[in-house]
Amino acid sequence: MAMGTVASAEGKTHKVAVHVDSSDLHVMNMALNNVANLQSYYAEQGDEVTVEVVTYGPGLTMLTAGSPVAARISTMSLEADDLTFSACANTMAGMEKKTGQTPRLLDEAQIVPSGVVRLIELQEDGYAYVRP
Repeated sequence: MAMGTVASAEGKTHKVAVHVDSSDLHVMNMALNNVANLQSYYAEQGDEVTVEVVTYGPGLTMLTAGSPVAARISTMSLEADDLTFSACANTMAGMEKKTGQTPRLLDEAQIVPSGVVRLIELQEDGYAYVRP
């Protein structure tokens, strides 16, 4: 069934926050698999889904230059306007203090003051919480 304006107008919009705080490649891929599966499932239902992937601590690796999932993030971002990748400014400051350099982020990343606070804000705004 093709999604048209009628299905979109009748469908529900779901909001999901995905929490990544691990630099493990398996965890990063599982988070992206969760996002892809959510998008596919809700599209089949005629619904929409807004997803924000929030990274902090070791999980910030997911959004830094040289990320093992950078190409996948780029492709997914191009395919979905309602997908956001958030990087924790606190973690970035800690990395800069440790290495003397500001971490370079992927173009798809947006900086939020605190990953933990962002997750709280999203949940207070009605986002479901997922941690792969």
